[in-house]
Amino acid sequence: MSLLRSLRFCLVPRPGSCQVGPLLLQSPQPWHTFHAGPWLSSSASSKELLMKLRRRTGYSFVNCKKALETCGGDLKQAESWLHKQAQKEGWSKAARLHGRKTKEGLIGLLQEGNTTVLVEVNCETDFVSRNLKFQQLVQQVALGTLLHCQSLKDQLSTYSKGFLNSSELSELPAGREREGCLKDQLALAIGKLGENMTLKRAAWVKVPAGFYVGSYVHGAMHSPSLHNLVLGKYGALVICETSEQKANLEDLGRRLGQHVVGMAPLSVGSLDDEPGGEAETKMLSQPYLLDPSITLGQYVQPQGVSVVDFVRFECGEGKEAAEAE
Repeated sequence: MSLLRSLRFCLVPRPGSCQVGPLLLQSPQPWHTFHAGPWLSSSASSKELLMKLRRRTGYSFVNCKKALETCGGDLKQAESWLHKQAQKEGWSKAARLHGRKTKEGLIGLLQEGNTTVLVEVNCETDFVSRNLKFQQLVQQVALGTLLHCQSLKDQLSTYSKGFLNSSELSELPAGREREGCLKDQLALAIGKLGENMTLKRAAWVKVPAGFYVGSYVHGAMHSPSLHNLVLGKYGALVICETSEQKANLEDLGRRLGQHVVGMAPLSVGSLDDEPGGEAETKMLSQPYLLDPSITLGQYVQPQGVSVVDFVRFECGEGKEAAEAE
């Protein structure tokens, strides 16, 4: 079934109806420079320290044991040492894998207050896109983009929208609780999962009172650790202007986002434009995805909102679309 048809028949995705399979957590391979040493005894305290370091970092027993030996049993230093070694390994793998095509991956949509961000992170295979470690990377990128957008001190009289390309995204700080930039987190993920990955792009929207951002992610699944992050293969934001807060705005915004994902318009257009057919690229003149007997403009007009802008991401789409934005 085509994307457009599946959207028409999946207006309200049923819980669990778009599952992409179990999340697989891969154990990182031990670094070649690691060798078990004599520092850790069989005492209960030593074993407890080793278990604690493993729980905090997720690295193998061999790696954690080597870290504790190297740092004389200091837990904090051992954790820092592990991350540095992992980063070295990640950058080494990233250099070897550079150039391999990354057409799979995930779109991440994160909303907080008056700010909404859409990010795309790519990998080589759909198998890795279902991995928890990869999804955590998408979460870090979404959070980094959100913090960047929130740090922009602008007085909003109307909505603002911006885009970040791959290199700009890579240089964003990794977040409040992580050192370095997002490119460092990318290297760590490459080291752990063994595939080439790219931070492809991000978009952000901030709105003042009187505006609303509708959103939709196709094939949606929620992040296991961040309830307001949604992951999928297609995502859309639709910016609407409304004179009053309406009870059905969330549902309306989702329907509009669903239309943008399914019909892929290139511009908003005007309510005065003539109705078009399936090939129409102006959003308001397109046949409404869920009722092709009317245009989207005819559906929106009685709702008391005005569509002013939108953003659409499709995972793995060509460079041309990204450059056009």
